[in-house]
Amino acid sequence: MKHLLNSFILVILLSFTGMVSAESVVEVVTPTINKGDTAWMIMATVLVILMVIPGLALFYGGMVRAKNMLSVLMQVFVIFSMMAILWALYGYTLAFTEGTPFIGGLSKLFLFGITPDSMAATFSKGVYVPEYIYVAFQLTFAGITPALIIGAFAERVKFSAILIFMLIWFTFAYLPMAHMVWYWAGPDAYTDAAAGSTAGATAGFLFQKGALDFAGGTVVHINAGIAGLIGCLIVGKRMGYKKESLAPHSVTMTMIGASLLWVGWFGFNVGSNLEANGLSALVFVNTLLASAAATLAWSGAEWIIRGKPSMLGGASGAIAGLVAITPACGWAGPMGSIVLGLVAGIACFIAVTSLKSLLGYDDSLDAFGVHGVGGIIGALGTAVVASPALGGTGVWDYVTNGVAEYSMSTQFISQAWGVGVCIVWSGVVSFIAFKLIDIVMGLRVSEEAEREGLDISEHGETAYHM
Repeated sequence: MKHLLNSFILVILLSFTGMVSAESVVEVVTPTINKGDTAWMIMATVLVILMVIPGLALFYGGMVRAKNMLSVLMQVFVIFSMMAILWALYGYTLAFTEGTPFIGGLSKLFLFGITPDSMAATFSKGVYVPEYIYVAFQLTFAGITPALIIGAFAERVKFSAILIFMLIWFTFAYLPMAHMVWYWAGPDAYTDAAAGSTAGATAGFLFQKGALDFAGGTVVHINAGIAGLIGCLIVGKRMGYKKESLAPHSVTMTMIGASLLWVGWFGFNVGSNLEANGLSALVFVNTLLASAAATLAWSGAEWIIRGKPSMLGGASGAIAGLVAITPACGWAGPMGSIVLGLVAGIACFIAVTSLKSLLGYDDSLDAFGVHGVGGIIGALGTAVVASPALGGTGVWDYVTNGVAEYSMSTQFISQAWGVGVCIVWSGVVSFIAFKLIDIVMGLRVSEEAEREGLDISEHGETAYHM
Protein backbone atom coordinates (compact mmCIF):
# COMPACT_ATOMS: atom_id res chain seq x y z
CA MET A 1 0.00 0.00 0.00
CA LYS A 2 2.87 2.35 0.90
CA HIS A 3 4.58 1.66 -2.48
CA LEU A 4 1.37 2.41 -4.39
CA LEU A 5 0.78 5.63 -2.41
CA ASN A 6 4.33 6.86 -3.07
CA SER A 7 3.99 6.08 -6.79
CA PHE A 8 0.65 7.91 -6.96
CA ILE A 9 2.05 11.02 -5.22
CA LEU A 10 5.12 11.01 -7.52
CA VAL A 11 2.95 10.87 -10.65
CA ILE A 12 0.74 13.74 -9.39
CA LEU A 13 3.76 15.95 -8.60
CA LEU A 14 5.43 15.27 -11.94
CA SER A 15 2.17 15.97 -13.79
CA PHE A 16 1.82 19.33 -12.07
CA THR A 17 5.42 20.31 -12.85
CA GLY A 18 4.98 19.45 -16.51
CA MET A 19 7.63 16.74 -16.41
CA VAL A 20 5.16 14.01 -17.38
CA SER A 21 2.16 14.10 -19.71
CA ALA A 22 -1.14 12.41 -18.99
CA GLU A 23 -0.55 10.00 -21.87
CA SER A 24 2.73 8.69 -20.38
CA VAL A 25 1.31 7.92 -16.95
CA VAL A 26 1.27 4.11 -16.63
CA GLU A 27 0.07 1.88 -13.87
CA VAL A 28 2.90 1.05 -11.48
CA VAL A 29 2.82 -2.62 -10.40
CA THR A 30 5.09 -3.42 -7.51
CA PRO A 31 5.88 -7.15 -7.26
CA THR A 32 4.91 -8.40 -3.83
CA ILE A 33 5.55 -11.58 -1.89
CA ASN A 34 2.75 -12.60 0.45
CA LYS A 35 3.74 -14.48 3.61
CA GLY A 36 0.57 -16.59 3.42
CA ASP A 37 1.37 -17.73 -0.12
CA THR A 38 4.94 -18.47 0.88
CA ALA A 39 3.92 -20.45 3.97
CA TRP A 40 1.45 -22.46 1.90
CA MET A 41 4.07 -23.25 -0.76
CA ILE A 42 6.49 -24.48 1.92
CA MET A 43 3.73 -26.73 3.26
CA ALA A 44 2.75 -27.94 -0.22
CA THR A 45 6.36 -28.86 -0.94
CA VAL A 46 6.54 -30.90 2.26
CA LEU A 47 3.29 -32.65 1.28
CA VAL A 48 4.69 -33.70 -2.10
CA ILE A 49 7.80 -35.10 -0.39
CA LEU A 50 5.37 -37.08 1.80
CA MET A 51 3.83 -38.47 -1.39
CA VAL A 52 7.15 -39.96 -2.46
CA ILE A 53 8.80 -40.93 0.81
CA PRO A 54 7.04 -42.70 2.41
CA GLY A 55 3.79 -42.61 0.33
CA LEU A 56 4.76 -44.04 -3.05
CA ALA A 57 7.42 -46.30 -1.49
CA LEU A 58 4.84 -48.01 0.76
CA PHE A 59 2.13 -48.06 -1.92
CA TYR A 60 4.44 -49.90 -4.32
CA GLY A 61 6.26 -51.85 -1.61
CA GLY A 62 3.08 -53.47 -0.31
CA MET A 63 2.21 -54.74 -3.78
CA VAL A 64 5.39 -56.76 -4.35
CA ARG A 65 6.33 -60.07 -2.70
CA ALA A 66 8.02 -59.89 0.70
CA LYS A 67 11.42 -60.81 -0.77
CA ASN A 68 11.37 -57.63 -2.90
CA MET A 69 9.93 -55.14 -0.41
CA LEU A 70 13.20 -53.38 0.45
CA SER A 71 14.27 -53.20 -3.19
CA VAL A 72 11.21 -51.06 -3.96
CA LEU A 73 11.72 -48.86 -0.89
CA MET A 74 15.37 -48.39 -1.81
CA GLN A 75 14.62 -47.57 -5.44
CA VAL A 76 12.07 -44.87 -4.54
CA PHE A 77 14.28 -43.44 -1.77
CA VAL A 78 17.45 -43.22 -3.87
CA ILE A 79 15.72 -42.05 -7.07
CA PHE A 80 14.15 -39.17 -5.14
CA SER A 81 17.53 -38.22 -3.64
CA MET A 82 19.28 -38.45 -7.00
CA MET A 83 16.68 -36.32 -8.79
CA ALA A 84 16.94 -33.66 -6.08
CA ILE A 85 20.65 -33.22 -6.80
CA LEU A 86 20.25 -33.32 -10.59
CA TRP A 87 17.44 -30.74 -10.32
CA ALA A 88 19.70 -28.31 -8.46
CA LEU A 89 22.67 -28.90 -10.79
CA TYR A 90 20.97 -28.50 -14.17
CA GLY A 91 17.32 -29.58 -14.05
CA TYR A 92 15.77 -26.31 -12.90
CA THR A 93 17.55 -24.16 -15.45
CA LEU A 94 16.69 -26.48 -18.37
CA ALA A 95 13.03 -26.65 -17.35
CA PHE A 96 12.29 -23.11 -16.18
CA THR A 97 14.43 -20.57 -18.00
CA GLU A 98 13.99 -19.12 -21.46
CA GLY A 99 15.62 -21.09 -24.24
CA THR A 100 13.97 -22.85 -27.15
CA PRO A 101 10.34 -24.05 -27.25
CA PHE A 102 11.63 -27.52 -26.32
CA ILE A 103 14.24 -26.92 -23.62
CA GLY A 104 15.40 -24.05 -21.42
CA GLY A 105 18.76 -22.33 -21.20
CA LEU A 106 21.73 -22.52 -18.83
CA SER A 107 21.43 -19.11 -17.14
CA LYS A 108 20.61 -20.71 -13.77
CA LEU A 109 22.96 -23.69 -13.97
CA PHE A 110 23.84 -24.80 -10.40
CA LEU A 111 21.04 -22.38 -9.31
CA PHE A 112 23.33 -19.49 -10.27
CA GLY A 113 21.95 -16.06 -9.45
CA ILE A 114 19.09 -17.24 -7.25
CA THR A 115 19.07 -15.49 -3.86
CA PRO A 116 16.62 -15.20 -0.94
CA ASP A 117 15.35 -12.04 -2.66
CA SER A 118 14.73 -13.70 -6.05
CA MET A 119 11.07 -13.96 -7.03
CA ALA A 120 9.11 -16.43 -9.15
CA ALA A 121 5.86 -15.45 -10.87
CA THR A 122 2.53 -16.97 -9.88
CA PHE A 123 -0.67 -16.84 -11.94
CA SER A 124 -1.76 -13.40 -10.70
CA LYS A 125 -0.27 -10.15 -11.92
CA GLY A 126 2.05 -8.55 -9.37
CA VAL A 127 2.00 -11.62 -7.09
CA TYR A 128 5.20 -13.60 -6.57
CA VAL A 129 6.68 -16.30 -4.34
CA PRO A 130 10.32 -16.65 -3.32
CA GLU A 131 12.16 -18.40 -6.15
CA TYR A 132 13.87 -20.80 -3.76
CA ILE A 133 10.55 -22.34 -2.68
CA TYR A 134 9.48 -22.56 -6.33
CA VAL A 135 12.73 -24.41 -7.04
CA ALA A 136 12.04 -26.79 -4.15
CA PHE A 137 8.38 -27.33 -5.11
CA GLN A 138 9.26 -28.21 -8.69
CA LEU A 139 12.10 -30.41 -7.41
CA THR A 140 9.54 -32.66 -5.71
CA PHE A 141 7.72 -33.16 -9.04
CA ALA A 142 11.00 -34.08 -10.70
CA GLY A 143 11.58 -36.47 -7.80
CA ILE A 144 8.29 -38.37 -7.87
CA THR A 145 7.89 -38.74 -11.65
CA PRO A 146 10.85 -41.08 -12.32
CA ALA A 147 9.98 -43.03 -9.15
CA LEU A 148 6.51 -43.80 -10.58
CA ILE A 149 8.12 -45.67 -13.48
CA ILE A 150 9.63 -48.47 -11.38
CA GLY A 151 6.19 -49.95 -10.67
CA ALA A 152 6.01 -51.29 -14.22
CA PHE A 153 9.05 -53.56 -13.96
CA ALA A 154 9.37 -54.13 -10.21
CA GLU A 155 10.96 -57.35 -8.91
CA ARG A 156 13.29 -58.04 -11.86
CA VAL A 157 15.59 -55.13 -12.80
CA LYS A 158 19.10 -54.34 -11.56
CA PHE A 159 19.38 -51.40 -9.18
CA SER A 160 22.36 -50.01 -11.12
CA ALA A 161 20.46 -50.22 -14.43
CA ILE A 162 17.50 -48.38 -12.91
CA LEU A 163 19.67 -45.49 -11.72
CA ILE A 164 21.40 -45.10 -15.10
CA PHE A 165 18.02 -45.18 -16.84
CA MET A 166 16.63 -42.50 -14.51
CA LEU A 167 19.60 -40.22 -15.22
CA ILE A 168 19.01 -40.48 -18.97
CA TRP A 169 15.21 -40.29 -18.79
CA PHE A 170 15.15 -37.33 -16.41
CA THR A 171 17.50 -35.37 -18.69
CA PHE A 172 15.93 -36.16 -22.05
CA ALA A 173 12.26 -36.87 -21.24
CA TYR A 174 11.23 -35.14 -18.01
CA LEU A 175 13.03 -31.81 -18.45
CA PRO A 176 11.91 -31.16 -22.04
CA MET A 177 8.29 -32.05 -21.18
CA ALA A 178 8.30 -29.78 -18.13
CA HIS A 179 9.67 -26.93 -20.24
CA MET A 180 7.27 -27.53 -23.16
CA VAL A 181 4.19 -27.58 -20.93
CA TRP A 182 4.93 -25.22 -18.06
CA TYR A 183 7.47 -22.60 -19.07
CA TRP A 184 6.14 -19.12 -19.77
CA ALA A 185 7.18 -15.54 -19.06
CA GLY A 186 4.56 -15.04 -16.32
CA PRO A 187 1.39 -12.93 -16.21
CA ASP A 188 3.10 -9.55 -15.84
CA ALA A 189 4.55 -9.89 -19.34
CA TYR A 190 1.04 -9.75 -20.81
CA THR A 191 0.46 -5.99 -20.61
CA ASP A 192 -1.20 -5.68 -24.02
CA ALA A 193 -1.82 -7.78 -27.13
CA ALA A 194 1.59 -7.03 -28.68
CA ALA A 195 3.47 -7.75 -25.46
CA GLY A 196 1.40 -10.89 -24.95
CA SER A 197 2.30 -12.13 -28.41
CA THR A 198 5.99 -11.46 -27.77
CA ALA A 199 5.87 -13.20 -24.39
CA GLY A 200 3.94 -16.14 -25.82
CA ALA A 201 6.65 -16.74 -28.41
CA THR A 202 9.18 -17.45 -25.63
CA ALA A 203 6.98 -20.06 -23.93
CA GLY A 204 7.29 -23.84 -24.15
CA PHE A 205 6.06 -25.60 -27.30
CA LEU A 206 2.93 -27.13 -25.76
CA PHE A 207 2.16 -23.98 -23.76
CA GLN A 208 2.09 -22.15 -27.11
CA LYS A 209 -0.23 -24.85 -28.45
CA GLY A 210 -2.66 -24.00 -25.64
CA ALA A 211 -2.36 -27.33 -23.83
CA LEU A 212 -3.66 -27.10 -20.24
CA ASP A 213 -1.93 -29.14 -17.54
CA PHE A 214 -2.47 -27.67 -14.10
CA ALA A 215 -0.35 -30.09 -12.07
CA GLY A 216 1.22 -32.71 -14.31
CA GLY A 217 -1.15 -34.96 -16.26
CA THR A 218 1.27 -34.99 -19.19
CA VAL A 219 4.55 -33.96 -17.53
CA VAL A 220 4.23 -36.45 -14.67
CA HIS A 221 1.68 -39.19 -15.27
CA ILE A 222 1.57 -39.89 -19.02
CA ASN A 223 5.31 -39.29 -19.17
CA ALA A 224 6.01 -41.87 -16.45
CA GLY A 225 3.27 -44.27 -17.58
CA ILE A 226 4.61 -44.56 -21.13
CA ALA A 227 8.17 -45.04 -19.84
CA GLY A 228 6.89 -47.82 -17.59
CA LEU A 229 5.06 -49.54 -20.45
CA ILE A 230 8.15 -49.45 -22.69
CA GLY A 231 10.23 -50.74 -19.78
CA CYS A 232 8.07 -53.74 -18.93
CA LEU A 233 7.85 -54.70 -22.62
CA ILE A 234 11.64 -54.60 -23.07
CA VAL A 235 12.50 -56.25 -19.73
CA GLY A 236 9.92 -59.00 -20.16
CA LYS A 237 7.62 -60.77 -17.72
CA ARG A 238 8.51 -61.84 -14.18
CA MET A 239 9.48 -65.47 -13.71
CA GLY A 240 6.34 -67.42 -12.88
CA TYR A 241 4.00 -64.81 -14.37
CA LYS A 242 0.51 -66.36 -14.52
CA LYS A 243 2.00 -69.68 -13.35
CA GLU A 244 2.65 -69.02 -9.65
CA SER A 245 1.35 -66.56 -7.06
CA LEU A 246 2.73 -63.04 -7.47
CA ALA A 247 0.22 -61.59 -5.03
CA PRO A 248 0.96 -58.47 -2.94
CA HIS A 249 2.62 -59.37 0.35
CA SER A 250 0.97 -56.53 2.32
CA VAL A 251 -2.19 -54.80 1.14
CA THR A 252 -2.09 -53.05 4.52
CA MET A 253 1.15 -51.31 3.50
CA THR A 254 -0.39 -50.44 0.14
CA MET A 255 -3.43 -48.88 1.80
CA ILE A 256 -1.17 -46.80 4.08
CA GLY A 257 0.86 -45.71 1.06
CA ALA A 258 -2.27 -44.84 -0.94
CA SER A 259 -3.59 -42.77 1.96
CA LEU A 260 -0.31 -40.86 2.25
CA LEU A 261 -0.40 -40.27 -1.50
CA TRP A 262 -3.97 -38.95 -1.25
CA VAL A 263 -3.06 -36.56 1.56
CA GLY A 264 0.14 -35.47 -0.15
CA TRP A 265 -1.69 -34.91 -3.43
CA PHE A 266 -3.29 -31.78 -1.99
CA GLY A 267 0.21 -30.32 -1.96
CA PHE A 268 0.75 -31.59 -5.49
CA ASN A 269 -2.44 -30.13 -6.99
CA VAL A 270 -3.32 -27.20 -4.73
CA GLY A 271 0.33 -26.16 -4.48
CA SER A 272 0.47 -25.92 -8.27
CA ASN A 273 -1.70 -22.80 -8.00
CA LEU A 274 1.30 -21.17 -6.25
CA GLU A 275 -1.02 -19.01 -4.16
CA ALA A 276 -3.39 -19.43 -1.22
CA ASN A 277 -6.66 -18.05 -2.60
CA GLY A 278 -10.15 -18.99 -3.78
CA LEU A 279 -8.91 -20.98 -6.76
CA SER A 280 -6.72 -23.02 -4.40
CA ALA A 281 -9.87 -23.89 -2.47
CA LEU A 282 -11.57 -25.04 -5.69
CA VAL A 283 -8.55 -27.20 -6.58
CA PHE A 284 -8.72 -28.76 -3.10
CA VAL A 285 -12.40 -29.65 -3.51
CA ASN A 286 -11.88 -31.00 -7.04
CA THR A 287 -8.98 -33.19 -5.93
CA LEU A 288 -10.95 -34.62 -3.03
CA LEU A 289 -14.13 -35.34 -5.01
CA ALA A 290 -12.45 -36.89 -8.06
CA SER A 291 -10.50 -39.34 -5.95
CA ALA A 292 -13.53 -40.28 -3.87
CA ALA A 293 -15.58 -40.84 -7.04
CA ALA A 294 -12.88 -43.01 -8.63
CA THR A 295 -12.57 -45.11 -5.46
CA LEU A 296 -16.31 -45.87 -5.62
CA ALA A 297 -16.22 -46.46 -9.39
CA TRP A 298 -13.31 -48.93 -9.27
CA SER A 299 -14.71 -50.75 -6.23
CA GLY A 300 -18.17 -50.91 -7.80
CA ALA A 301 -16.85 -52.21 -11.13
CA GLU A 302 -14.76 -54.84 -9.36
CA TRP A 303 -17.72 -55.87 -7.19
CA ILE A 304 -19.97 -56.33 -10.23
CA ILE A 305 -17.40 -58.12 -12.43
CA ARG A 306 -15.45 -60.14 -9.85
CA GLY A 307 -18.06 -60.58 -7.15
CA LYS A 308 -16.05 -58.89 -4.37
CA PRO A 309 -14.61 -55.39 -3.91
CA SER A 310 -10.96 -55.53 -2.80
CA MET A 311 -8.89 -53.15 -0.69
CA LEU A 312 -6.22 -53.19 -3.39
CA GLY A 313 -8.89 -52.12 -5.87
CA GLY A 314 -10.12 -49.31 -3.64
CA ALA A 315 -6.59 -47.99 -3.16
CA SER A 316 -5.86 -48.23 -6.88
CA GLY A 317 -9.11 -46.42 -7.66
CA ALA A 318 -8.20 -43.54 -5.37
CA ILE A 319 -4.87 -43.08 -7.16
CA ALA A 320 -6.56 -43.32 -10.57
CA GLY A 321 -8.90 -40.48 -9.61
CA LEU A 322 -6.03 -38.36 -8.34
CA VAL A 323 -4.11 -38.94 -11.56
CA ALA A 324 -7.07 -38.01 -13.77
CA ILE A 325 -7.93 -34.78 -11.92
CA THR A 326 -4.32 -33.61 -11.82
CA PRO A 327 -4.28 -31.83 -15.21
CA ALA A 328 -7.85 -30.54 -14.81
CA CYS A 329 -7.99 -29.53 -11.14
CA GLY A 330 -7.61 -25.79 -11.70
CA TRP A 331 -10.19 -25.57 -14.48
CA ALA A 332 -12.90 -28.10 -13.58
CA GLY A 333 -15.92 -27.50 -11.39
CA PRO A 334 -16.80 -29.89 -8.54
CA MET A 335 -19.41 -31.84 -10.55
CA GLY A 336 -17.08 -32.15 -13.52
CA SER A 337 -14.42 -33.52 -11.15
CA ILE A 338 -16.81 -36.20 -9.89
CA VAL A 339 -17.62 -37.27 -13.46
CA LEU A 340 -13.93 -37.33 -14.39
CA GLY A 341 -13.21 -39.48 -11.32
CA LEU A 342 -15.99 -41.93 -12.15
CA VAL A 343 -14.77 -42.33 -15.73
CA ALA A 344 -11.14 -42.74 -14.65
CA GLY A 345 -12.00 -45.31 -11.97
CA ILE A 346 -13.82 -47.57 -14.43
CA ALA A 347 -11.39 -47.04 -17.33
CA CYS A 348 -8.29 -47.73 -15.24
CA PHE A 349 -9.91 -50.85 -13.74
CA ILE A 350 -10.49 -52.14 -17.27
CA ALA A 351 -6.92 -51.21 -18.25
CA VAL A 352 -5.27 -53.14 -15.40
CA THR A 353 -7.49 -56.20 -15.82
CA SER A 354 -8.77 -56.73 -19.35
CA LEU A 355 -6.29 -54.63 -21.37
CA LYS A 356 -3.20 -56.02 -19.61
CA SER A 357 -4.40 -59.59 -20.10
CA LEU A 358 -5.40 -58.95 -23.71
CA LEU A 359 -2.01 -57.50 -24.68
CA GLY A 360 -0.03 -59.83 -22.41
CA TYR A 361 2.45 -57.40 -20.85
CA ASP A 362 3.58 -57.65 -17.22
CA ASP A 363 3.12 -54.16 -15.75
CA SER A 364 3.90 -55.38 -12.21
CA LEU A 365 2.24 -52.62 -10.18
CA ASP A 366 0.11 -51.07 -12.95
CA ALA A 367 2.19 -47.96 -13.52
CA PHE A 368 0.89 -47.67 -17.08
CA GLY A 369 -2.63 -48.87 -16.29
CA VAL A 370 -3.14 -46.20 -13.63
CA HIS A 371 -0.76 -43.34 -14.49
CA GLY A 372 -0.62 -43.69 -18.25
CA VAL A 373 -4.30 -44.41 -18.87
CA GLY A 374 -5.52 -42.14 -16.05
CA GLY A 375 -3.27 -39.33 -17.27
CA ILE A 376 -4.56 -39.60 -20.84
CA ILE A 377 -8.19 -39.56 -19.64
CA GLY A 378 -7.51 -36.57 -17.40
CA ALA A 379 -5.58 -34.59 -20.02
CA LEU A 380 -8.22 -35.06 -22.74
CA GLY A 381 -11.06 -34.72 -20.23
CA THR A 382 -9.71 -31.32 -19.17
CA ALA A 383 -11.06 -29.88 -22.42
CA VAL A 384 -14.56 -30.97 -21.39
CA VAL A 385 -14.65 -30.16 -17.67
CA ALA A 386 -12.93 -26.77 -18.12
CA SER A 387 -15.90 -25.48 -20.13
CA PRO A 388 -17.77 -22.70 -18.29
CA ALA A 389 -20.99 -24.18 -19.69
CA LEU A 390 -20.28 -27.33 -17.65
CA GLY A 391 -19.28 -25.56 -14.45
CA GLY A 392 -15.59 -25.11 -15.31
CA THR A 393 -13.63 -21.89 -14.90
CA GLY A 394 -12.71 -21.45 -18.55
CA VAL A 395 -9.28 -20.09 -19.49
CA TRP A 396 -7.99 -16.72 -18.29
CA ASP A 397 -6.87 -14.12 -20.81
CA TYR A 398 -4.06 -12.10 -19.24
CA VAL A 399 -4.25 -9.36 -21.87
CA THR A 400 -7.92 -8.51 -21.25
CA ASN A 401 -7.75 -9.70 -17.62
CA GLY A 402 -10.90 -11.73 -18.03
CA VAL A 403 -12.11 -15.21 -18.98
CA ALA A 404 -11.49 -15.86 -22.67
CA GLU A 405 -14.12 -17.16 -25.07
CA TYR A 406 -14.13 -20.95 -24.74
CA SER A 407 -14.26 -23.55 -27.50
CA MET A 408 -14.32 -27.16 -26.31
CA SER A 409 -13.27 -28.53 -29.70
CA THR A 410 -10.34 -26.12 -29.99
CA GLN A 411 -9.23 -26.94 -26.47
CA PHE A 412 -9.56 -30.67 -27.14
CA ILE A 413 -7.16 -30.34 -30.07
CA SER A 414 -4.71 -28.49 -27.79
CA GLN A 415 -5.02 -31.26 -25.21
CA ALA A 416 -4.47 -33.91 -27.89
CA TRP A 417 -1.26 -32.13 -28.86
CA GLY A 418 -0.06 -32.44 -25.27
CA VAL A 419 -0.98 -36.12 -25.00
CA GLY A 420 0.45 -37.04 -28.41
CA VAL A 421 3.76 -35.25 -27.97
CA CYS A 422 4.17 -36.73 -24.49
CA ILE A 423 3.50 -40.30 -25.66
CA VAL A 424 5.93 -40.05 -28.57
CA TRP A 425 8.63 -38.13 -26.70
CA SER A 426 8.65 -40.32 -23.61
CA GLY A 427 8.27 -43.47 -25.71
CA VAL A 428 11.26 -42.72 -27.93
CA VAL A 429 13.56 -41.58 -25.10
CA SER A 430 12.57 -44.56 -22.95
CA PHE A 431 13.08 -47.09 -25.75
CA ILE A 432 16.54 -45.77 -26.62
CA ALA A 433 17.59 -45.56 -22.96
CA PHE A 434 16.40 -49.08 -22.06
CA LYS A 435 17.97 -50.61 -25.18
CA LEU A 436 21.27 -48.81 -24.63
CA ILE A 437 21.49 -49.91 -21.00
CA ASP A 438 20.54 -53.48 -21.90
CA ILE A 439 23.36 -53.64 -24.46
CA VAL A 440 25.99 -52.03 -22.22
CA MET A 441 25.28 -53.55 -18.80
CA GLY A 442 22.09 -55.58 -18.95
CA LEU A 443 18.74 -54.59 -17.46
CA ARG A 444 17.63 -57.74 -15.74
CA VAL A 445 18.97 -59.59 -12.72
CA SER A 446 19.93 -63.27 -13.10
CA GLU A 447 17.31 -66.01 -12.70
CA GLU A 448 18.95 -67.03 -9.43
CA ALA A 449 18.82 -63.45 -8.09
CA GLU A 450 15.17 -63.05 -9.13
CA ARG A 451 14.18 -66.28 -7.39
CA GLU A 452 16.08 -65.30 -4.25
CA GLY A 453 14.55 -61.84 -4.26
CA LEU A 454 16.10 -58.46 -4.92
CA ASP A 455 16.30 -57.56 -1.23
CA ILE A 456 19.08 -60.10 -0.66
CA SER A 457 20.63 -60.23 -4.14
CA GLU A 458 20.77 -56.45 -4.73
CA HIS A 459 20.90 -54.96 -1.23
CA GLY A 460 22.02 -57.71 1.13
CA GLU A 461 19.19 -57.32 3.64
CA THR A 462 15.61 -58.37 4.26
CA ALA A 463 12.48 -56.45 5.10
CA TYR A 464 11.23 -58.98 7.63
CA HIS A 465 13.03 -61.31 10.04
CA MET A 466 11.07 -64.48 10.61
